[in-house]
Amino acid sequence: MKGYAGQPQANHYVVTVTLIDSSDWVLYNGIRLPEIWPPQTQDPLDTSPMRIPYLENPPEIIPIDVGRQLFVDDFLIETSTLERVFHQAQKYEGNPVFYPETADELDEYHGNSAVTYLGQGGVFYDPQDDLFKMFYTAGWRGGLALATSKDLLSWSRPNLDLAGGNIILPRGVLMAGGDNAIWLDLNAKDPQQRYKLIIERWVDGDWKNYFKTRKGLPRHTLHTSADGRIWSQGVPTGSASDYTSFFYNPFRDRWVFSLKQNTERGRARYYSENSDFIQGAPWKDAVYWVNADELDKPDPSIGDAAQLYNLNAVAYESILLGQFYIHLGPHNSISEEQKVPKITELKMGFSRDGFHWDRPDRKPFIEATRQEGDWDRGYLHGTMGICLVMGDKLWFPYTGYSGIAPDGHRGMYTGASIGMATLRRDGFASMEAGKETGTLLTKPLTFKGKHLFVNVDCPQGELRVEILDEQNRVLKEFSSKKSSPIRVDKTLYKVQWDAGDDLSALAGKAVKFRFHLTNGKLYSFWVSPDKSGASYGYLGGGSPGVDGAVDNKGIHAY
Repeated sequence: MKGYAGQPQANHYVVTVTLIDSSDWVLYNGIRLPEIWPPQTQDPLDTSPMRIPYLENPPEIIPIDVGRQLFVDDFLIETSTLERVFHQAQKYEGNPVFYPETADELDEYHGNSAVTYLGQGGVFYDPQDDLFKMFYTAGWRGGLALATSKDLLSWSRPNLDLAGGNIILPRGVLMAGGDNAIWLDLNAKDPQQRYKLIIERWVDGDWKNYFKTRKGLPRHTLHTSADGRIWSQGVPTGSASDYTSFFYNPFRDRWVFSLKQNTERGRARYYSENSDFIQGAPWKDAVYWVNADELDKPDPSIGDAAQLYNLNAVAYESILLGQFYIHLGPHNSISEEQKVPKITELKMGFSRDGFHWDRPDRKPFIEATRQEGDWDRGYLHGTMGICLVMGDKLWFPYTGYSGIAPDGHRGMYTGASIGMATLRRDGFASMEAGKETGTLLTKPLTFKGKHLFVNVDCPQGELRVEILDEQNRVLKEFSSKKSSPIRVDKTLYKVQWDAGDDLSALAGKAVKFRFHLTNGKLYSFWVSPDKSGASYGYLGGGSPGVDGAVDNKGIHAY
């Protein structure tokens, strides 16, 4: 089969066809994958939004045993009179929480650039040490460094006795200094592979020659580590440009490489996957994946077409979150001349099959201010892991560039600090009703649990829930009239009826939930086997109180 597979080589593509084993066709949520995977149907020249096969042809019955069920799309919804509203992250008022202080970060080597940046880096909660760990670059194209925290707000630089202070790997063409992408693999079977890393190495010249002449290409190597400090020898990869990264898709047990390549429409992403991180290094099955599209509008003050600078992803509850770095310009040469950061902003996408991205809201999730003197004026970056869970909130680390160092030095890549933005747990989208009661009816669902939970905000309103069979007949024991009214603002709340809260008699049967909401917002629902409300979904970059990557304790543990 012909397609856009492989890496660009002399204006053509090397095509690799992979036939999926039949055991992989049906996912945890009932979605059936095509026989040829990854799909080779995407066109680099197409500017229209990506088509989403599982929304066009959803499963007849949807299992919901994995994670909280979010309303970011219509996948779960049969009919609704509620209004879907998307929400943006709120920047922490004390930002930035981490900024250049050490000699490496203030960076005389690059004209006092004063840079601490997550490009890619990684921010994860490590249950072994009960710490949040932030891997970042100290100085522009500086060394790979580590900072730790208990609360994501106050950060320490541990003395690692490696490359000086908190530096893990020093800067250099054959060491760190490119875009280091790190993942904490809490599911690693081999403890020596608990941490995984892509290092971007520069050959045939250094970074200065590359940016001035574009001669020499970045090369990447894969590494593993037991502790994130001492790393294995590198395994060379296939070719890709800078800001290449990867993520783990636990729903299919695959390592996915998000490869940056240039196309006729500028920066874009290619996709490669493997069940083994190291064996995935050749990127032989790479196919064209995604770019910015016609709904990503130019910045009116710049006018350049949008491009996809980067795409990171992580499993959160029952979906994959995609963080799209949308590049709006201006061209590097203009930013260099004006000595100001270019504009990238962070937008969100959602996937239920790991390849196709639904991007229903194009407002920036985290926005560049574009204001002189602001620490996050432009050139925003997220990080590997994307978000952390603490209590009722999701926390999103991000880098911003001011373009100004403390000594007044200016530059395109000058003055980078790290801040935090927060969002209500599951709070990407809410289904809302006003004074008039609205309803939402799900498609037929199956579950193995016994307790229904909701994430709802309606202290001045009311939520009632009823259960129906596939023929839309209300089950008398679980009618809305017998549903205890819910009038709370809680990210975890158990639904009850006059007969109690035990749904085990319905386990394995196809049923529908109908939510009756007045003056409120409904964010998610799920059926848990435990009274704690544990969702057994995924927690992004991790959460205190949980030993692994899955919520097996309920929100009370956080």
